[in-house]
Amino acid sequence: MSEPTPKEKIIELLREKIALKQEVSDLIHEVFDDLKDILKEMLADLQLEMAKLKKVIPMSYQEKGDFEVVLTIADDTLVFLMHTNVFTFDKSHEIWKNSYVEKNPLCVFCGKIYIYNFLSDSFKYNRTNDVGYLIGRIFINRQKHFFVEGKKQLGFLFNDFQNDILEKKRLREVLEASILYALDFDPYTPPYEQLTPISVQAVLETSLLTKIATGKRLGFRFQADTGSIEMP
Repeated sequence: MSEPTPKEKIIELLREKIALKQEVSDLIHEVFDDLKDILKEMLADLQLEMAKLKKVIPMSYQEKGDFEVVLTIADDTLVFLMHTNVFTFDKSHEIWKNSYVEKNPLCVFCGKIYIYNFLSDSFKYNRTNDVGYLIGRIFINRQKHFFVEGKKQLGFLFNDFQNDILEKKRLREVLEASILYALDFDPYTPPYEQLTPISVQAVLETSLLTKIATGKRLGFRFQADTGSIEMP
């Protein structure tokens, strides 16, 4: 059997891998639309419950284009960001040891949604030096199998890539876990030694408060693999 020509190789790639990526891309758009609908429903439910308790809690939902959603609940703001590309994984990633992937390696191609957590005041007061934290990444393949890389419950509640399907009910559970994590993730005051000097120019140009970087764990090492906090 003769070696395929470059043209034949290109056609084969277009037929198999490129078409697969397009399929994943279309699906991740559908999932992100579901995510928007669920967040709006959750926000309406929370607002209703707070009204019953006669509690005034700042809450808002904002769509910033097709690929970004901002949910604010009290002191916490969560940003959900859909990446427009489709990804595979480095060969050292644990996903390659999954029997589901071993049987069909093309199932490893996934769309991706990031979940970030910020302090609401960072946006309210335009504190552009503040930092947010990536608390989770949702990976979804063409068969709607999914898993989440994330902090604490986000990382261990949603890690059955072989069997977990991202239907709306399951997506809602991921979003609820994300909100619970953010609300329970309190700011630490940074170590004194980590506070940087402030110039006179910074004070004269704008409010000093906007120049002081703030984040929930600023000055601490925020471990990506365990979610643990270490002093620098």
